[in-house]
Amino acid sequence: MPFDHNDHYHRLLLRQLPPGCRTALDVGCGTGRFARRLAARGIAVDAVDPAAEAVAAARELTARELTAAAGPGEGPRFRQADVTEVELPRGHYDFVSCLASLHHMPFDTVRTLRESLAPGGVLVVLGCYPERSRTDWAWSLAAVPVNAAARVAVALTERVRGGRPAGPGAVRAPVAPPRMSYAETRREAAVLLPGFRMRRLLFWRYLLVYRAPDQSAARPAGGN
Repeated sequence: MPFDHNDHYHRLLLRQLPPGCRTALDVGCGTGRFARRLAARGIAVDAVDPAAEAVAAARELTARELTAAAGPGEGPRFRQADVTEVELPRGHYDFVSCLASLHHMPFDTVRTLRESLAPGGVLVVLGCYPERSRTDWAWSLAAVPVNAAARVAVALTERVRGGRPAGPGAVRAPVAPPRMSYAETRREAAVLLPGFRMRRLLFWRYLLVYRAPDQSAARPAGGN
């Protein structure tokens, strides 16, 4: 399918970046498109994915982009790893992103991601959910015609440009059906991510945003 639902929401996710963001972690990075968009903003990005093929493609695509740019710049640091099995630095990242990958792992993984946030840091989850309720199905049905129109538009654009190139850009990350419903996700998030915000999006996605407490902002004036 030429229209990528996750890529469609990159701009929305980038709007969640905290001011002065310097460090980021992209979980389930796939071929690294979003991680590269973060790095292009001067952010030091760690990007992890358990799929060796996806990480290899991410590194190759990044090398090509940096070569084509012919200027100073540093791409993301890609690593083949299962985030549930590695030790993340505590209180380190200003921004943690998880694009359509959280349903591949236990939901309480967000606890580890939360603990890796620096004070005032932001965790964003672009998540997937199965249709269980009438509201779920209503959003799903609303997305169908929009999705069809977007697919046609993107397919026509690619045909004019000569089609999608083969190579690392054609590598697709493994997929799995989501198991937690939208309502279940909200209930779990309320326990693990106090103060979170969550809303439905078209194309069978939701946006969850959590901001870590800013300790410096909470410190009383004149305190030591």
